[in-house]
Amino acid sequence: MTARWVVDEVAPHRDLHVNWQPISLFLKNEPPEDSPWYESNLFTHKLLRVMEATRAANGDAAVFPLYWEFGRRIHHEGQRAFDPAAALAAVSLDAGLATAFDDPTWDDVVAPRMAAGLELAGNDIGTPIIAFDDALGERVGIFGPVITRVPPPAESLSIWDAVVTLTTTDGFWELKRTRTERPEFPESPQIEPFSGH
Repeated sequence: MTARWVVDEVAPHRDLHVNWQPISLFLKNEPPEDSPWYESNLFTHKLLRVMEATRAANGDAAVFPLYWEFGRRIHHEGQRAFDPAAALAAVSLDAGLATAFDDPTWDDVVAPRMAAGLELAGNDIGTPIIAFDDALGERVGIFGPVITRVPPPAESLSIWDAVVTLTTTDGFWELKRTRTERPEFPESPQIEPFSGH
């Protein structure tokens, strides 16, 4: 939901260039095999391998359509398992990159990219993490915001501006309250196939 908020409502009005980075709840939380989260965390972790293979083959720009396609399948279609080759093909990427799904050597790429985000925001958090350069050019990061729906345009921009203000305020650490509702996903995103740019 936070990704939809940033891409749909914030980025066009705040001149943001979004660069997607992985966070693996499988690596971070190490769920035991009898955990109810084990299978879903392992599946999405393996999707991150495919994303990093895609980045290596095509650059950062290719990650966005694939991330959107994965999200569409998981959140809009309710698919908890699917063939990553089909998702790659759906956005005009090489379906052969799906071999990374079962290749643990890609964990050597996923893990340090994830660690960079956790170093900015802390290891006692989850996803999403937002990072950006502050007014002095220093990279800063924060966990959140966790939202259950994409706010209207003006409110979305107000939230973004508040996130920037809080993240860059010395001594500010967190806001939190118990979530009492599930995400309300907007329409399935319009996904532009990867064009090589």
